Amino acid sequence: MVAPLPTAVPPAAVVPPHRHPYAAAFRALICAAAVTGIVIDLFLVSPGQLLSYFTIQSNILLALACGISAYRAWTGSPPLPAWVTGGALLFICITGLVYNLVLQGDPAVPTPTGWSQAANVLLHMVTPAAALLDWLLFTPPGGLRPRHAGLWLLYPLAYFAFVLVRGALMSPGAKARYPYPFLDVEQHGYAGVLGNAVIYGLIFYALALAIVGLDRIRPYLHGSENRISSTATGPLK
Repeated sequence: MVAPLPTAVPPAAVVPPHRHPYAAAFRALICAAAVTGIVIDLFLVSPGQLLSYFTIQSNILLALACGISAYRAWTGSPPLPAWVTGGALLFICITGLVYNLVLQGDPAVPTPTGWSQAANVLLHMVTPAAALLDWLLFTPPGGLRPRHAGLWLLYPLAYFAFVLVRGALMSPGAKARYPYPFLDVEQHGYAGVLGNAVIYGLIFYALALAIVGLDRIRPYLHGSENRISSTATGPLK
């Protein structure tokens, strides 16, 4: 009588998944910060107007990316593709930089107070800074390529087209017809807005290339967690 062949053992049963609880917890906090800021704003602004802001859209994308990444880090599943997390980082950095360097202090932008100020801090300051820290501390480097910089710009370009079409369909003088002063056709005309878009687009592309370049040279502070042996000569651990 021939003995049955042994059943193949799945790889997961031989090598347990490598979990990253600290990364999971940090990304869950980023997701919670973005969701909290958006929920606060939902009580203050109509959903249609709120969703027209790049700030809200970029924070939604970040919350989704961080939520999924937190689950994968906790369970030891493969991480999201680098171009996905890199894009989420670029968009939230755009949000933080444009607000803090351009919009803050602009007379055309109302100064937030109360709960609006709390949401403003979460969505324009906390989430961009936290996303950058997550990328530096918990995200493996080397996955980005120069072509990703051009791919990411498709979203700001689509947003620019959305703003122009939305503004053209709304009646003149409507509240928040144009979400941002530098995209206000009533104030600058189409030629002026297009000029602003080109300038911002070039800056965003330079920022995207900077992220790709830094990804190629930055160290991975948690890289040692993935080794199955020590860096010194010796037997496997």
